[in-house]
Amino acid sequence: MLQHPMFKADLPLVGVITVIVIALPSATLAADPAQEAAIGAVHAGLAAQAATIEQVHTHLHHTVNCLVGPKGQGFDANEANPCQKLGDGAIPDTADSATKAKLIAAFAKAQAGLQSDELTMAKKAAAEAQAALK
Repeated sequence: MLQHPMFKADLPLVGVITVIVIALPSATLAADPAQEAAIGAVHAGLAAQAATIEQVHTHLHHTVNCLVGPKGQGFDANEANPCQKLGDGAIPDTADSATKAKLIAAFAKAQAGLQSDELTMAKKAAAEAQAALK
């Protein structure tokens, strides 16, 4: 047992480690590229089902933000980043080259959807991005 100087009580080592892990900033915790990609896929699916081009674009921005992370090309700080606390983006957080290639292909589809102002084409690109992320 370790004694915490502030509480003058014996703490088990597990408790000390838990306190240390909780106190660490999120950047020091392990990234989760699989979860970033999964959330990106959800938003690509939402884009594919959206009723307006604005909704398609909003969700595709969320997809892109999850894929590239805040330091990546294509990241839009004016849009939400639903993967903010999960790492630096699925693409930069992924080490496996085959998985990274799949993520880059999904990113290209999402970008194509963002560049289109035609609802049907943008939704098709969103559906393709979603499929690439599964």
